[in-house]
Amino acid sequence: MYNYEASISRNIGWVTHAEQQTLRSKKVAIAGLGGVGGAHLLTLSRLGIANFSISDFDEFEVHNFNRQAGAFVSTLNEPKLDVMQRMALDVNPEAKIETFPEGVNETNIDAFLDGVDLYVDSLDFFALDARKLVFKKCKEKGIPAITAAPLGMGCSFLAFLPGHMSFEDYFKLEGYTSEEQLVRFLIGLSPAMLQVKYLVDKSAADFKAQKGPSTPMSVDMCAGIAGTNALKILLGRGEVIAAPHGLHFDAYRNKLSKTWRPGGNNHPLQQIAFKVAKKLLL
Repeated sequence: MYNYEASISRNIGWVTHAEQQTLRSKKVAIAGLGGVGGAHLLTLSRLGIANFSISDFDEFEVHNFNRQAGAFVSTLNEPKLDVMQRMALDVNPEAKIETFPEGVNETNIDAFLDGVDLYVDSLDFFALDARKLVFKKCKEKGIPAITAAPLGMGCSFLAFLPGHMSFEDYFKLEGYTSEEQLVRFLIGLSPAMLQVKYLVDKSAADFKAQKGPSTPMSVDMCAGIAGTNALKILLGRGEVIAAPHGLHFDAYRNKLSKTWRPGGNNHPLQQIAFKVAKKLLL
């Protein structure tokens, strides 16, 4: 029989009993339940968070098998939302999970973020319009928002916190074409670009076809880094590095890079990176 206190008992020591109850009461929103999104939902469920808003309109396909938590032969062609909700409830059957099967958009964004204490970005890399909408609303509502990007065999982490630099002020996307915005999003996510040196088949990163290579290690790493920062934000203890500061850890290269880009993508180094990346990718 399920028992919440027993299920999270091994968390105690790294968190107190009182902190665990605080985590239990918090609500986290996750948009996108594919690669990182599914891993985030399960990691945070095992951490003991019991309230979620989740969204996704996609179904599991064979090409998801290399990295997505809910992708199995048994779940092929099933909605990712239904599968991941089922898996989270299998971890905590008492969890309250609000679902948004149409994804996030202008008509439901307020409901999606209602009562939310933290937003964990998990949208597809190419879903910039939805991403800009969610981060804009988080800023307006004073909701902390974090993103952990799976790049190569590592994770690049950014946090957009109330009182600090916003998503748009950091990435500076407006005024550019859709393809240029994707390039600016990439260099903003990863100013250090640690993953580039071991991309052995550059044709696999195809911006025009909106597809890129991925690894399961990077997804799991993202879940760990995002989950740790979620804990710090929700409990109000421990340093959270906020934009324009960022972190990028690459396990393949055994490197940790702490980045700082005052002005975000307007920083001179970022402007150079944009010109170089634009030539390579577009």
